[in-house]
Amino acid sequence: MTPAQLRAFSATVRLGSVKAAAADLAVTEAAVSTHVAHLRRELGDKLFTRTAQGLAFTPGGLRLASRAAELLGLQDRTVLEVRQAGSGRRLLRVAASSLFAEHAAPGLIELFAGRADDLDVELSVHSPQRFGALLVNRAVDVAIGPPPAAATVVDAAAAETRHAAMSMNCTPFLNYQLIAVVGPDHPLATGAAGGAGVRELREQTWLLGPSAVGRVGMVPSVLHCLGVPEHNQRIFQSHAAAVEEAKRGKGVALAVAFAVAKDIAGGGLCRLDAPALPARGSWNVLALADREEPPTAAELRRFVTTPRALQAMLRGTGVTAGRFRPAIHVTLWS
Repeated sequence: MTPAQLRAFSATVRLGSVKAAAADLAVTEAAVSTHVAHLRRELGDKLFTRTAQGLAFTPGGLRLASRAAELLGLQDRTVLEVRQAGSGRRLLRVAASSLFAEHAAPGLIELFAGRADDLDVELSVHSPQRFGALLVNRAVDVAIGPPPAAATVVDAAAAETRHAAMSMNCTPFLNYQLIAVVGPDHPLATGAAGGAGVRELREQTWLLGPSAVGRVGMVPSVLHCLGVPEHNQRIFQSHAAAVEEAKRGKGVALAVAFAVAKDIAGGGLCRLDAPALPARGSWNVLALADREEPPTAAELRRFVTTPRALQAMLRGTGVTAGRFRPAIHVTLWS
């Protein structure tokens, strides 16, 4: 098996057709078919068949899909480590939920990266549903977000990825509360102490950050519990932007309690006593099992539970451009 063959098969599984795989890899359909044919001969398995509904994968094909992604990820990781060794630097790749990335990641990264002159930290934001696949495929070294039970693994070879996810290390390190807040001029602010009914809350305009997108996490759970219809939800590019709109009396925002504590104390926001709130959650560090875990990932798992790390996450002010290397570009829109 060659990397080219594995990439062709992996793209076919991921995209659901040979044509789409060829376009994604910038090669001809004949090239993809040739690579798949070589794998079929070598492994003695059809791997998949074409049906009216699309491609139907054999058990062996699903097993290969999982292993192909894992092998290709390991190859990429090896190339990265060799280059790092040559340059004398290390890189830790962190995947995080949007809620953690905005509220707690800056302080943690600043303090952790500052402990070593040869360490760079790369942060990317992903849905918690993808954490298992990202780790198994070696696309990231650690993932930070809700516990595994709250993040169902979704992957083309779901059964294989779920099995691999069972052997992951999970380290819980920080509990938090999700609360509902409104501006002091909002109609609900006058009755905040007495609480608002579910029907009344359901009819409000809800100002939400990017964590509201998807089905996994605290914010989607609260919205589902309250039965807030989509036409009453406004999604902003950040949770902070949503809270700023709430301060102007534009609607109800969901916020992490420690992030808005000063605004509530200063009168800029009012906390609502609402059904299903406060919702309590926890942030966790996920990494591959001990033998597969990169050393920097193990170091971060140990570090996040220290008092200094917890204080930095709650009070951190960010990192310098030289230290922090985001893996994604954030586009702001109006």
